[in-house]
Amino acid sequence: MNVNRLRELLEQVQAGQLGADAALAQLRALPFDDLGFAKVDHHRALRTGFPEVIFGAGKTADQIIDIARSLNTGEHNVLITRIDAATAARVEEALPALRYSAHARVATLVHAPAAIVGRGRIVVVAAGTSDLPVAEEAALTAELMGNDVERVTDVGVSGIHRLFAHQATLRAAAVLIVVAGMEGALPSVVAGLVDRPVIAVPTSIGYGASFGGLAALLAMLNSCAAGVLVVNIDNGFGAAVAASLINRP
Repeated sequence: MNVNRLRELLEQVQAGQLGADAALAQLRALPFDDLGFAKVDHHRALRTGFPEVIFGAGKTADQIIDIARSLNTGEHNVLITRIDAATAARVEEALPALRYSAHARVATLVHAPAAIVGRGRIVVVAAGTSDLPVAEEAALTAELMGNDVERVTDVGVSGIHRLFAHQATLRAAAVLIVVAGMEGALPSVVAGLVDRPVIAVPTSIGYGASFGGLAALLAMLNSCAAGVLVVNIDNGFGAAVAASLINRP
């Protein structure tokens, strides 16, 4: 259920085209569908503009299937994050329309391409090839949430001239998501080049003293470039949601 569908339903009742009982049957799943092990939030799109997303890690294939079926009403595209290939294959057996990106560990059930509703372009910047899974999670999420997305890859600070070749793209963005592991310096550099919001995503990529992304996280939190926003380690999804909210008209 989304805002447009709810308005249409109320207008049908008002015009006498739909009875109260029929309308009630369609509203019965609001605000959630209780599956026993999960309460699927069908009201979320009305509250926040985006439907509930399934976090795949820690869930069984059967649990994901049941939740996806509840969400898969035809009104919303379904997004599943952090789902491994074996689980995705089992889910696909039950839901053949499932599309899986092993690189991003993201699966989708897409009824129709998401309409572009963002006022500008979101640019996702990845420092290195090893950061691409998190960057692609962000990019796919942002696209499904109705944004025009452009990717800039392998432009980390160890070869800073590679980044400078993309300055026009960076400056044309409405919002930037910058993904980096190791020492996490790239968001500071990008934020020093643009007058747009920069959402920094630390990744768990790096040698021992990176402490699984903690070094990059702390570096981004202590950025000398003003206005850098930071999400949790490897949280490409969270960065995409924040960027989508910023990019709303």
